[in-house]
Amino acid sequence: MLWSTAAGLAAFAAWLSYQNWNRSGRHARIGVLESLRFLLVLGLLFTLLRPEWVQSIRRTTQPEVVVLIDNSRSMETRDIVVGTNQVSSRAQWINAKVTDQTWEPIAQSAQVHVESFSGPNTNSVALLSDLGTDLSTPLERLLQRNNNLKAVLVLTDGDWNQGKPPLGIATRYEQERIPIFSVSVGRENPLPDLTLESINPPSYGLVGEQITLPFLVRSRLAREVKTQIILRQGSREETKKTITIPPLGEIQDSILFSPNTAGPATITLSLPVEIEEAIRENNEQTLSLNIRLDSLKVLVVDSYPRWEYRFLRNALARDPGVDVSCVLFHPELGLGGGRNYLPRFPGSKEALSAYDVIFLGDVGIGPNELTLEDAELIRGVVEQQSSGLILIPGRRGRQATLVQSALQEILPVVLDPARPDGVPLQNEDVLSLSTAGRRHLLTRFDADENRNEEIWKQLPGFFWSAAVQKSRPGSEVLAVHSSLRNASGRMPLLVTRNAGTGKVLFLGTDSAWRWRRGVEDKFHYRFWSQVVRWMSHQRHLSEDQGVRLSYTPESPQPGDTLFMQATVMNAAGSPIEEPYIEGTITSPSGQTEQVQLDAEPGGWGVFKLSHTIKEAGPYTVTIRSEKHQRKLETKITANSPTREKIGQPINRQILAEIAALTGGKSVTLEGLPELVRQISILPEPEPTEKRIRLWSHPVWGGILLALLSLYWLGRKLVGLI
Repeated sequence: MLWSTAAGLAAFAAWLSYQNWNRSGRHARIGVLESLRFLLVLGLLFTLLRPEWVQSIRRTTQPEVVVLIDNSRSMETRDIVVGTNQVSSRAQWINAKVTDQTWEPIAQSAQVHVESFSGPNTNSVALLSDLGTDLSTPLERLLQRNNNLKAVLVLTDGDWNQGKPPLGIATRYEQERIPIFSVSVGRENPLPDLTLESINPPSYGLVGEQITLPFLVRSRLAREVKTQIILRQGSREETKKTITIPPLGEIQDSILFSPNTAGPATITLSLPVEIEEAIRENNEQTLSLNIRLDSLKVLVVDSYPRWEYRFLRNALARDPGVDVSCVLFHPELGLGGGRNYLPRFPGSKEALSAYDVIFLGDVGIGPNELTLEDAELIRGVVEQQSSGLILIPGRRGRQATLVQSALQEILPVVLDPARPDGVPLQNEDVLSLSTAGRRHLLTRFDADENRNEEIWKQLPGFFWSAAVQKSRPGSEVLAVHSSLRNASGRMPLLVTRNAGTGKVLFLGTDSAWRWRRGVEDKFHYRFWSQVVRWMSHQRHLSEDQGVRLSYTPESPQPGDTLFMQATVMNAAGSPIEEPYIEGTITSPSGQTEQVQLDAEPGGWGVFKLSHTIKEAGPYTVTIRSEKHQRKLETKITANSPTREKIGQPINRQILAEIAALTGGKSVTLEGLPELVRQISILPEPEPTEKRIRLWSHPVWGGILLALLSLYWLGRKLVGLI
């Protein structure tokens, strides 16, 4: 129909041209012009018919069959039973079963190429957590590289977690009529197993500090498992914790470790092997920790030498990791003196910045006590220098005067102004742990939460407490009065709060020293030791040559914003006064970025910078002040969640969808020989057709343009335009 219409239009165009030539008296120039117009009409009709030149290309070489073998970390999963009571990993099964002889049936009619994909990156800075399985990219490369591809066979567990969706490239294989076959290597139902995963230790630990080691236990057992996580340092068992894992579930928890010696420590976490476990090697994790014996400077300020002050001072003085200084504002006798006593309060930025933790007892603002300027300095050293502040009020009620100073904004609680001298009790009361307090580092006397709570219930109580109305917004209540309530609920007595880059702790009783009854220093010393170290941790992340660097988060991940704060002191120990300092950040891939840390107002020598973490691995951070000859270099390691997880069941669904879309087939391990046979009898690839669209070819467009130009010039010459 289309061709007949075109023929009719061509005949009509020829008749019109002939009539025009006749009317012109059969002039030769008009005849040439009409012939040219007729050719243009034929050219336009030819274009509208959209003709193509089809060439059939027959291959003269053997077609290719490519075998893609998954070399990702998930292939280390041991879930293939071989022989009697022997379990092999997926990668081991492929190495043992897949040899050159496996492909002999295919090699008789096609070339066989075996390639691996998703293996470890050759980049030395790449971490295991960066690696993943990309099913799409290797399939796409094959299409771009080979024009004689007969089929593709993929041996994988189907754990696709990186790259484009594989169904997209499978659509192109379907268009090219190239089937994709697959062998699911592994089990859909995992073997019964317990797996200990995800240990993420802190950057460092201090002697006597409570170090939290988080962990993840995943169960592939059909029953609930009640077991223990055991922590060993070297061959010595340090502590253990009872955990309950739900059937076919997982549990995230943490265990506490308190090192006693400085130096590198090898820590091992392990789970007892259950009788039905098929894989026993993944019940243990080993890590290294750098344990430091830093000298923490502590300042204790009080008025009367009450029992709480005396036993606190003794506990800190006997701690080998603490350097304690005391200021005693005795109302009748003046400033106290003796070993570790200061003649006056360190009322300057230079002097106060040296202290990691400051204790304020039953002391306030007034004559022969603290001044308003002292209160401003204390707030500054907490907010700007990451120091800790601990408030332990007493029966004189002097801490009530702090609400009239700069310290008001960082107090964790709101004191009752009507009862500055506190609440005396007829009967002994105790501290009752809150939900947050049961899990907090500061309140841990035992790694087991239940036993720890029992210890707190049995601790000697108190006969006096501060009068507290409520905790302030942003505070965390760790313990409350066991009996007294107010309009806001149970009276909070052990409360923490972040203030700037530092921390503040409020203990609303004067009887922690009574915890020594019957056990001596077992609980009293331990409590104050871990409080001091917890508050000092951020200040000692990295320091050298008068520069102290703290940062958060302590264990960043790609995509996180790393907030860094550097405190720089000159040779005299005073904070430097510069508008900025310089530094460099070298990424794991070796790229170095020059950065500038801007000074914070207040004159504390604090400089801040935020930096976006873009890749996983160790970053080298250098902070320097050439003018003051100060420099610090440290490493900050960024970790990313591991994409490739060992122990996951295979993903047969994605492999089956790819095979069905392309006309292939997906089988399990037992079906590999039959699948090889099917690939070997596949018909030869059909000849390739090469189509050249004549109607849209540039040469044809050039011819039409030339004819139109000649026709227009001809009309000019004969005087028709």
